[in-house]
Amino acid sequence: MENIRVLLVDAQAIYRQGLRSVISQEPDIEIVGESGDGLEALDLVEHLQPDVVVADVRLPGLEGLELARKVRMATRSIAFILLSGAGDDEEMLFQAIRAGAAAFFSKDAAPSELLRAIRRAAAGEYLINETVLTRPKVASRVLREFRELNLVEKEIEPLLMPLSNREVEILDYIARGNSNKEIARALKISDQTVKNHITSILRKLAVNDRTQAVVFAVRHGLIQID
Repeated sequence: MENIRVLLVDAQAIYRQGLRSVISQEPDIEIVGESGDGLEALDLVEHLQPDVVVADVRLPGLEGLELARKVRMATRSIAFILLSGAGDDEEMLFQAIRAGAAAFFSKDAAPSELLRAIRRAAAGEYLINETVLTRPKVASRVLREFRELNLVEKEIEPLLMPLSNREVEILDYIARGNSNKEIARALKISDQTVKNHITSILRKLAVNDRTQAVVFAVRHGLIQID
């Protein structure tokens, strides 16, 4: 199995050095390049074709959000993990979603968390979906954009297996930013029962994660977001 190829992009050389030190210890991850400038990084992405780009949102030349947008417009095969030194700001999180980032972290995130994110992003997962639906304001804003801009390129075939009333109810709670524990408490059921329902929902809708399930449900009128 080939190593995961990573490009590091951060204006702070000392921060890049810290990331390099952590990542270089992993046998399955390889740093193929580094840059402290967004425009230079854009060229490096084209020439190096990394699997994952780990970039600060604030860069000279070309900011990280715009770098992610440009690369993601050109190819979907390169995943972006965006980092923010300003903390987990909701506006920045929303912009990271719009840029097509696979994950968004504060720069004080634990190294183990970032390494796990690199592996999952390289596998095609969108960890950012796990963050957005815990933020009701961001979740509503994302779903509103899906409706207004019609971001889904083609209509999905009608459901072959309709959701139960309980599954629709759980989807509605998810769309409003509730965690599994909060849903379980509100419905007076166990956490495991909630997880089982979510697994069933994903299978029936043929989607990969909670965000896709909610978007599907909104587009097909199963639930509504105020």
